[in-house]
Amino acid sequence: MEQIFRVGIDNYSLFPMNLEPVKVMKWARQNGAEGVAFSGLQPGDTYPDRGYLRALTEYAKENNLYLEWGGARHIPRDMNSWSRKDLFEHNRRCAREAETIGTRIVRSCSGGLMRWNPANPSTKTLLGETADALRDQKQMLMDHDVILAIETHFEFTTFELLRIFEMCGASPGEFLGICLDTMNLLIMLEDPVKASERILPWVVSTHIKDGGIIWNDKGLTAFPVETGTGIVDLGRIVELLRNLEYPVNLSVEDHGGEFLMPVFDPVFLSEFPDLGTSEFIRLSELAEATRQKINNGEIAPLSRDIWPDICENRVIKDIANVRELVSEIYGNHV
Repeated sequence: MEQIFRVGIDNYSLFPMNLEPVKVMKWARQNGAEGVAFSGLQPGDTYPDRGYLRALTEYAKENNLYLEWGGARHIPRDMNSWSRKDLFEHNRRCAREAETIGTRIVRSCSGGLMRWNPANPSTKTLLGETADALRDQKQMLMDHDVILAIETHFEFTTFELLRIFEMCGASPGEFLGICLDTMNLLIMLEDPVKASERILPWVVSTHIKDGGIIWNDKGLTAFPVETGTGIVDLGRIVELLRNLEYPVNLSVEDHGGEFLMPVFDPVFLSEFPDLGTSEFIRLSELAEATRQKINNGEIAPLSRDIWPDICENRVIKDIANVRELVSEIYGNHV
């Protein structure tokens, strides 16, 4: 199926602006975006009632904007204390909200960076617990006709996500899927293109995000940059997405910050048993490309403290850059 991509935003990018959902939609329409993926609400916000959700849906319909929902979780643990946590009712609320606004997509993200601390529960343990929890939610999610889209975040690699789907007996397009964050893959020591190829049949939503990765004395550090300026081959990834048999929206996500992967630590590196030599070499090549871009003054890491001052202007540029990428390279009208 030939894709006609719609380019929008993930509302996380605009969190510093403190916009409630309808105002996020208005901002999107005014700045060239064609929809909003709500990763969640602002910290401290109360959950919207059905009346508000219907108003949000009506605004989206009137302005031909897509809507995707979020706020779900997949690891059945408190990510601070690591105590067991039943996610069924939490995810059912998210599924009901998604059903109310008429979307099948519910993004799921539990936090992550677990394997950065060897004192945390093992990845093997969390994989099994996650699969058990998601199997129990299958019928509930299907009853609400939603797909729980697990973000490629800092919890599991694409290899591990595929194992979860297998343990759940899931099929693509059924009740589990992937929110493909194109830059986060670097943080999990994966080449964004190869990882996208691995997980492609499961992708139902996206975070289109560019970035860089650079060597330092502790290992590798990854960071987001303005779309189209970094080393993530967004063109190739969008080309892959064109081959899907259903429409996928391109939701821009951007933010500040840096993420250290201490790959010189053998204990840390052992937490990535699926990392092969060829992919590690590719990461090294991307690090060299990043170094050249930094030396040329094209990109640089951005502190999270600075993000609130620049987020609006940069997200506007991000939207325009992704629209241009799709339009010029693939001839889609976006």
